[in-house]
Order: sequence, then structure tokens, then C-alpha cells
Amino acid sequence: MRLARISSLLAGAALALLALPTWADEADAQFRSQFLEGALSWDQVLEIARAEGQVQFYYWGGDDNLNVWVDSVVAPAMAQLGITLRANRLTATKDAVDLVIAEAGAGRGIGDGSVDAIWLNGENFLALDRQQLLFGPFAQAVPNGANFAWDEADPRAQLNSRDFGTPTGGQEIPWSGEQYVCAANRALLPVADTPSTFEELRTYLQAHPGKFTYVKPPHYLGNTFVQQVLYAFNPDGTGAQPFQKSLDELGTEELARLSQPGLDFLKDLEPLLLGGPDAVRYPEDAAAAQGLFRNGEIHLHCEFGLYAVATRRDTGAYPETAEEIIFPQGQMIKNKSYIAIPSNTPNPAAALVLADYMASLEAQISKLELVGYPAGIDPWQLDPADAERLAAAAPPHFGVTQDELDANIAADTNASLVDVIEASWLAYVERKSTQPLAQIMAEAAAALAR
Repeated sequence: MRLARISSLLAGAALALLALPTWADEADAQFRSQFLEGALSWDQVLEIARAEGQVQFYYWGGDDNLNVWVDSVVAPAMAQLGITLRANRLTATKDAVDLVIAEAGAGRGIGDGSVDAIWLNGENFLALDRQQLLFGPFAQAVPNGANFAWDEADPRAQLNSRDFGTPTGGQEIPWSGEQYVCAANRALLPVADTPSTFEELRTYLQAHPGKFTYVKPPHYLGNTFVQQVLYAFNPDGTGAQPFQKSLDELGTEELARLSQPGLDFLKDLEPLLLGGPDAVRYPEDAAAAQGLFRNGEIHLHCEFGLYAVATRRDTGAYPETAEEIIFPQGQMIKNKSYIAIPSNTPNPAAALVLADYMASLEAQISKLELVGYPAGIDPWQLDPADAERLAAAAPPHFGVTQDELDANIAADTNASLVDVIEASWLAYVERKSTQPLAQIMAEAAAALAR
């Protein structure tokens, strides 16, 4: 009995020791606290980052130009600061988010994770924010935080302070901007016949059946197309506005009421899409859709890519006759993507240095020139000479002007609505469910909450 009691006490002591933070964890926790309180100079952060020696950066690696830029520009820049960049390329950003969540669930707290920084936005940011797995409000505390507008009284600051409707709280720093832009093949689709609304698209497809399709949800490109349709057919005529509310604020019944006309339109449009009416074809990803567009199987193609026409005409991914169009008028979703730092980053100082570098003017210019990704920094925050350098680095537009694109911006859908809308499209449009849409959405919301 006594031996058993001693064994029990020893086991309890061992568990208690395991629960205590290591000295490294304590140092990381102290660093985090001091940095967020403004008690450290940037030179001190750089010194600690050099001592850490590396930064584990996780990002979607499906763009060869982006990968070359990370290896040839970002890695050397970090090396000059005494930090080795470890580039972890993903097929889906969610994989990195799931890793952070899983490690936190396994008790790997401050300093014990595997991920230092992630390129993300939308639902992925929301997932980490909900579980309080972010480093904290660092974005305005790093030197290049000055390259962004943060005053929420300024409408231009919204994309910095809200990510798919979720307040960022400075827990991620903008890195790139994007807009959902459609391209037309002018060899097949004359300017005079180009649709600018979804109703005009339907009219065009009635005369040219099968010459359009969109990426299949749950791919984010398909989700975005669906969201723009919902905005356009919002029965209250308020466009994107109500879709900025969270699911808790809006409720599934109201979301169904707002979404019904748009999903009905998509159901009616389906027989006119590529392969319809008997074997409609929804490409699974951007590459598949680009192939259909390049080969002339579809006359227009939609995806995120403010400069995609310029860069893909150069590479042959788009036909040389491709041009950007304003479609859908007034509903072209624009958003930003960000660099976020998990709460259990193993190299917190190096993560901050990487995030700061990504927000620098030099990084943003080289990204524009070599990758063609739009700037995440706000040009009006720069001095005039730097703003001109940034503008000069941007690829050209074909068929539209930047002012026209800017005049047709819509906000992205609140991240908490995206999965419900996606599940509703799959049930209502693809699987032809006869259940009331409100019931479909309620069941989808309940399943996601489990």
C-alpha cells in the first residue's frame, strides 16, 4: 500500500513537472509579453531573432513564380539578418492551421510549436482567432506597420482591420491584396457581347451554351463566384452589406432568405454551363479552369488575380487575346491576405522579423515585379516617390483601368458564413436537394458546429 502511494505521488510529481514550462518556454512567454507591451526596441528584437537563427514559414506553394521569389528574394533577405528561412510549401493553407490546432491540443504551448508564420486569410484566420492561438496584436508594433492605414474611421483601412468580416485586432499583417477578376478571350467574345451582370451572362449563354463555367465549391474560387451571385441577387438590394455579419448575428433563416434568389439563379444557370444540361462540368481548381480558357472551351474565366491577365499572357497560361472585364459590375470581391504568427511559435522574434520584411516597400515591389501579386501595403501611406515606385512595379492592365476596377469593389463574405454557403450550394445546386433552403442551412450550420 505504501509503495503504491509513493508510486502515485511520484507519478503525480512527474506529471506536474511535465506541465511546467521549460526555460525556453518561459523566455518565449517573457519575450511575447515584453514585445506586446512595447518594452523592447526593434534592435533588441533583431538580436533575439539572430539568436533564434531560423523561421518556419508555411504558405501555399502552388505558384512557381512565388516559390522562386521566396527562395531568391525572401531567403537571402532573411539571411542578411542572420535568420535561415525554412519554406514549408503547402497544397492547402488549412494544413498549417490544423497543425497549430493539433499541437496546441496536445499541450504544446508557447515556444513549443512547429509553425512560426503562415500566409492566410478568411476561415483560416478565424479558426486560429476563435481558439486564441495567435501571438497577439503585433501588426502596428513592427516598423513597417506604418505602411498601412489603421484608423477604422477611414473606409480604406477596412481591409487591414477586418479579414472576411472578422476583426483582425492587429494579429496579422497584410501581405498581399487581390480582386476577383474575370477575363474574356477577345478572339471568341467581342466587347459588344461582353456581359457585365449575371443576367447578361445568362443571355450570352443562351446564345452560346456551354461557353462558361466556374470552379466547383468548396474551392475558394468557386465559393467566391457564388458569393458574388448572392450579392447581386440580394432581395433587399443591399449587395454585400448583410453578408458582412457573422452567422451568429445573421442566423441561418435570414441567411437563407438573402441567399435564395442567388442560389435559384445558379440552379437555373447550370444547364447552360460547360457540359450541360446532362453532364455539367465544374473544374476542380484554377489550373483546370485556366486550361479550359486557354484552349477556347470557355469564353470567359473568373478567379482572383488583379494582374493575372498580364502575367498569364506572358507565360502562355492565358491566350494572348485575353483581356480583363468589369464583371459583375459593382460586385467584384476584393480582399487581402496576411502573415499571421501562432501563439506557440518556436521562434517568435524571427517570425516578427519575417512579417515585418514582408510588409516592407522593397519586398512588395519585388513581389509585384517577379510574381505579379498586388501590393498589400497602402500606397497613400507612403511618401510620393515611394508610391510612384510601387505603382511603376505593377504589371499592366488589358481592357480595363485600375480606376474602373477600384470603382467596382465589393467586400468579402464574413468567414463564418462561407462554409454554410458552400454546403448549401453543394446540397441545393449540385445535389438538387428539395429541402427548404433554410433547413439545409440550419443543418449545415449544426454539422459545422459539431
